[in-house]
Amino acid sequence: MSQATIWLVEDEASIADTLIYTLQQEGFVVRGFDRGLPVLDAARVARPDLAILDVGLPDINGFELCRRLLADYPELPLLFLTARSEEVDRLIGLEIGADDYIAKPFSPREVCARVRTVLRRLHKQRQNTGASVQRIGLFELNEMAALITWCQQPLHLTRYEFLMLKIFLQWPGRVFSRQQLMELVWSTAEESFDRTVDTHIKTLRAKLRAINPDLSPINTHRGLGYSLGVS
Repeated sequence: MSQATIWLVEDEASIADTLIYTLQQEGFVVRGFDRGLPVLDAARVARPDLAILDVGLPDINGFELCRRLLADYPELPLLFLTARSEEVDRLIGLEIGADDYIAKPFSPREVCARVRTVLRRLHKQRQNTGASVQRIGLFELNEMAALITWCQQPLHLTRYEFLMLKIFLQWPGRVFSRQQLMELVWSTAEESFDRTVDTHIKTLRAKLRAINPDLSPINTHRGLGYSLGVS
């Protein structure tokens, strides 16, 4: 992890210089960008281990940049930097697949800690990944390929959608509270909040419904949480 490559996309030079210096002092290899479109060009020939994106870029919105990067590299870890801290902005960032969301002003050391947390979690997930394909009802779970199919059709999931659905598939029928899902899917509950879980449930249901509108396998248990029915 010490030699992980980080791409930092930040147009404010003072913030970028400080973060680059701090990340380099922590042992990361850092490449800085002050615009978003050059990142898309660079991503055609290489990819980082993690990208840090400012939301308010001068040439392209950070959320749109995130969508384009994840379209090509769905497993790419992403963190957002933003001057806006409204809940709706956090929901947008997390819904489209970001791993974390850091509001300005922030401590550069905090950013480094968040980066290490995300990379450590992904490393553990890869270590624990199995090669076999599990069939659960109309689902197929391939952990090695990070792929879940539903009704014989592949689901195009963000990282957290995949992790949440994998948890449901590992314990079909079990009711999980929001707090349990936050602790199992996110590294710590403090990195998330209740509406994040609801947002991911909503997007998961939409993707399942797009394949088979007649079935709705994710069940809501009012006051308790959610479960997956696979029969």
